[in-house]
Parts: sequence; structure tokens; C-alpha cells
Amino acid sequence: MDPREQFCHNPSCWAYARRGEGHIVLHSQRERRYQCKRCRKTFSATTGTALYRAHTPHDLVVRVVTLLAYGCPVPAIVATFGLDERTVARYQREAGAQCRRLHEHVVEAGRVEVGQVQADELRVRIVGGVLWLAMALAVSSRLWLGGAVSVHRDRPLIRTLLARVRACGPAQAFLLCTDGFRSYATEARRAFRVPERPGRRGRPRLLLPDGVLIAQMVKQYVRRRVVGVVRRAVQGTAAAVQARVVATQGWATAVVNTAYIERLNATFRARLAPLVRRTRAGARLPATVEAGMWLVGSVYNFCRPHRSLRRWRTAADPPGGQWVEYSPAQAAGLTDRCWSVHTLLTFAVPPPPVKRRGRRPRWLREVAHAA
Repeated sequence: MDPREQFCHNPSCWAYARRGEGHIVLHSQRERRYQCKRCRKTFSATTGTALYRAHTPHDLVVRVVTLLAYGCPVPAIVATFGLDERTVARYQREAGAQCRRLHEHVVEAGRVEVGQVQADELRVRIVGGVLWLAMALAVSSRLWLGGAVSVHRDRPLIRTLLARVRACGPAQAFLLCTDGFRSYATEARRAFRVPERPGRRGRPRLLLPDGVLIAQMVKQYVRRRVVGVVRRAVQGTAAAVQARVVATQGWATAVVNTAYIERLNATFRARLAPLVRRTRAGARLPATVEAGMWLVGSVYNFCRPHRSLRRWRTAADPPGGQWVEYSPAQAAGLTDRCWSVHTLLTFAVPPPPVKRRGRRPRWLREVAHAA
């Protein structure tokens, strides 16, 4: 138990959501509880995480969530551990909410060098209808940038996805590669605009930076077979698009493609049962698909080394095997190690700060002055 990694969970406390200032101390080692010295409130070590108030052993919950993240069928989990299906569904729902908070706190903090982004949609069959799942991927680090779920494949779905991409990193210079869906180009020109400040009074104009490039790869079908591919630059010149593709993919012969996001789609289909094209484990609610998406995506980002990111071990590296492996979050510079699923589920995400009225206490003024 490390009090330095904790923060106060009392919204009425002035130290709410503040971490690493020495005001959190151990209250009970046996019960795994902390105490805030400012408001004298105590809280559990699992408050605000996926394991909060879990009546079953935490190791069992972590094993069940790990199996769900790697595509194990729910009936197999029920038969193995003797749990109820509703209990397994609750574990998946709470783990998905935890992974979404973690993704918005770490990945969407604006520190990712996107370089080239590939986006695509998946058609998901659920009981009594169809859903559309749109996702985006940073090619250089293989980092999953988030996704969006909607009943319709329309512009609001793409707008929600590109808003998450915009929050991940600077949008002044990057390449967006998609299929022939028109909404990508329309919403990208709107989502990645930045204000132009000429120094005059009034509302600034919103302009698309020159470094933003958009390219599409359109497949031509005849009797459900691909007979040709048309590559076109929607925003920017063809030479600039080709140079960005070569720089981000690392191949001199690289061309505009969506192979990386399609490979990620295959990973999601293998690990999330409702995404399989012909499945008998279809989801009944969109929330189930969304929770599974956040769980699979976060485990993919933080808990699993990506084979294409590994490199040969040199003499300067610590002793180990033949390869030095990295997860997508490590390659993007978001973390320095590969996480476990237990760390993923117990990471305390600080809530947004609360605006307060009145005079701040003296200790808070001293902390601000020292900073």
C-alpha cells in the first residue's frame, strides 16, 4: 500500500482529487484503508476502481476479467468458477467503466504523437438489430485511440470518434487514412480546425492546419470480390501523403492503406464474442458491446506486448531474452512498463477538479506558492 499514489475521495474536501502532497496516510493495513489528514475521512484502497465493494476474492475477479478480455465464452467461465451469468456481466460492466476512465485520463491527455491514424467501422449484430463500432489506431505505436458505438453509421458516429482522436495528441501535423466513407473527410475538416489569432478583437477564424492530411483507400468490388483499389488524397498533395506514409510506416515502398486498423479489427473480433460475424453469443444491449470494447482495447494497449514493436536486445539493455518487447502504451511513451490486468483494474483515476468558492486554506496556498 502506497499512500503517495492515493488521493482524497471526499468531494467536499479541499484536497479532493489531489495526489502526492503527503495528506494521505495509512489508516488500517489489515482493512486496506487510507485516511485524509485534511478532512479526516477514511476510504478503501479500491474506492473508485473496478474492485470496489467486490464481495468475491479480488484474484478471482481479476482472473474472470482476464478471460473476458481474451475472448473466453461466458458459459465456460460460469461452468469453471461456479458464478452466475449476471455476476460475470457485472464484472465486465465495471471493468469496462474502469477502462474507459483510464483511457480518458491517460491516452486522451494529449501526449500521443499520432503521426498517422487509421480509422474504420465494424458492423455488429446484436439481438434484434445492428450496431456500428468505429475505432481508430495510431500506426507508429499501434496504440488504440478509442472507439464509438452507435445504432447508425452516420456523421455523429464519426464525429464522436474523431473527437477522441483529437484529444489524444496535437493535431497540427498528422495523416488520417480511411476507407471511402465520405463522413470521415467532412468531419475531419471540422474536428481538427484550430483558431487563427491575428491579434484583432473578435472571434478568431477556425482553419485546418497545413500539416493535416487526409487520404482514402477505396476498394472496388465485383460479386463481393475485391478487383481493384483506388488511393486518393482528399486533403493535401499526393506527394505529402506518400512522404507521411513512408515516415510513419518505415517502409520505402509503403502506400496508403488501412491494413493496421483492419488487423486490429481482427483482434477485437477474436476477443469479443458479439463482434464475430456468425455468432450465437450476440449481445442484447449496446452497453454490453461498449463495455467489452473498452476492456479489450485497454488490455491491448497496456497489458500485452505487441510483436511488431519488439527489437533485438543489445548489451545496453538489462539481461533477459532475445527480444525487448513493448506494449502500445510503452511505445507511445504513456508508461514505462507492461501492466498487469490487476494494475489496470485497480488504477485510481482522479476525478476532474471541483470549482469552489471562498478563501482557500493556508496549506493549499502554501502548496500553490511552492509549485
